[in-house]
Amino acid sequence: KTELSVRLAEQINGEIISADSIQIYRHMDIGSAKVTLEEMHGIRHYLIDELEPDEEFNIYIFQEKAKAAIKEIYQAGKIPIIAGGTGFYIQALLYDIDFKENDEKNPVREELEQLAEKLGENAPQVLHQKLQEVDPEAAAQIHANNIKRVIRAIEYFKQTGEKISQHNEEMHQKDSPYNFLYYVLTRDRKVLYERIDRRVDIMMENGLVDEVKKLKDMGCHRGQTSMQGLGYKEILDYLDGGCTLEEAVYILKRDTRHFAKRQLTWFRREKDVRWLDLDQYQGNTDLILADILKDCEQAEIVLK
Repeated sequence: KTELSVRLAEQINGEIISADSIQIYRHMDIGSAKVTLEEMHGIRHYLIDELEPDEEFNIYIFQEKAKAAIKEIYQAGKIPIIAGGTGFYIQALLYDIDFKENDEKNPVREELEQLAEKLGENAPQVLHQKLQEVDPEAAAQIHANNIKRVIRAIEYFKQTGEKISQHNEEMHQKDSPYNFLYYVLTRDRKVLYERIDRRVDIMMENGLVDEVKKLKDMGCHRGQTSMQGLGYKEILDYLDGGCTLEEAVYILKRDTRHFAKRQLTWFRREKDVRWLDLDQYQGNTDLILADILKDCEQAEIVLK
């Protein structure tokens, strides 16, 4: 994705917005496979290294920041390119989905917030289970540690009798305000899994354990959004004495493969997607880029 997005930006006078839930954090480079300055080739990237690891990052913040970046890119006479694998973020941005972020206090929310306070460290698990009971689809999309969003989803159901996931799906059916091209890169499942395993090995060689140790020394802990990222929670478990390093690496490889499978399932449900099978292109990014540029011309997306 990184190489292709940068080469595309060079060709169409573009700038890149990251749709990754971890690369936005500073000090989290190895585990997030963050794009390096060398890899950027001078192309400006947004939503990279913008937050500290103890800051909150969620769908609402992403939408706000990504929309601001799109506006800035358009004003500079350039084309925005969204690159990353967090499908929920991409969907929210493309279709300008309103996630019913209601800031008005109400008795239902106050009751749930009081319950969360009373439950203490058990709050994420208990509240997420409550959401699972009323809206399994929303529970699958919202992480247990994102208590604020879990509460809002339960609240929405209790107030309206409608699942927030159903509302969000209806929002997704509306037309996008953008003229866009949407691509998903894929390849043979066996090769993909082999590359995932190798990528984890490279992360370990590059010093993932030291990176997580520094974050731990900075005060980062399992309850933070940033530390829920693949690579961080597993190594943190090892550093906290919960498992051996060998076990942590095994779990990281397994969970990354599972995540890749879920990503593919997510994108298959998306409309307007064109799949680019790397195997059909013999892994040649020149050929893939040429096809994308043809699409850009047909869609009247201005070329450099």
